[in-house]
Amino acid sequence: MHEQKVQTGLSVRGLGLSIDGEELLSDIDFSLCNTGITVLMGPNGAGKSLLMRVLHGLISATVGEVTWNGAAVSPEVTRRQSLVFQSPVLLRRSVSANVDFVLRARGVRAPKKRDAALDQVGLLHLAKHSARTLSGGEKQRLALARALVTRPDALLLDEPTANLDPSAVQIIERIVEKTAKGGAKVIFVTHDLGQARRLADDVLFLLLGILLEHSPAIEFFAVPKSAAAKAYLQGDIPL
Repeated sequence: MHEQKVQTGLSVRGLGLSIDGEELLSDIDFSLCNTGITVLMGPNGAGKSLLMRVLHGLISATVGEVTWNGAAVSPEVTRRQSLVFQSPVLLRRSVSANVDFVLRARGVRAPKKRDAALDQVGLLHLAKHSARTLSGGEKQRLALARALVTRPDALLLDEPTANLDPSAVQIIERIVEKTAKGGAKVIFVTHDLGQARRLADDVLFLLLGILLEHSPAIEFFAVPKSAAAKAYLQGDIPL
């Protein structure tokens, strides 16, 4: 577990999202500090991925506001963040070229930074291999290398270990923990209760687009405040 600082990094106030007349997120309020790992949980269809996209500026909220360190979401703000999807799209190039692409998009040529990022995720020895030949866990680690090479202030992860074998999950969890200990804020979406218990400093619990709980992880897993969260932890609400 990671000690949280008092300062607020992310503030969400009255956030709502409607698409084609359907309300998908409703009246969401919470604040997160600039450090530690926040786990976002809830059953399928709860709105977790949509919320992550709003936080990162890929989708604009219909109502409400999202601010990072007091600044509204903007290209300048999201430039200091990285988002990794469950099924990342990799370039049909070498492992090293995938990371170089991210650096070039920032106007940087930095082989040492690229190699350091690949080494951080344990892929430096595969730098010249085609990204297409990687295993599922290795592809996800490459996606993490691309995300981490810019040294983001915030790392947003949308189910990065779904469908991976236990050894791959363990490797990625270690990378995430090290990233958080290095000072980055991590927001991590997962359905895996064991994983959430291992990683979370605090938990956001969504159901049907509504934020029902935001609690320290110890409290959430020991004494959930809502009946829905209790049912979820007991397996009575499908993941």
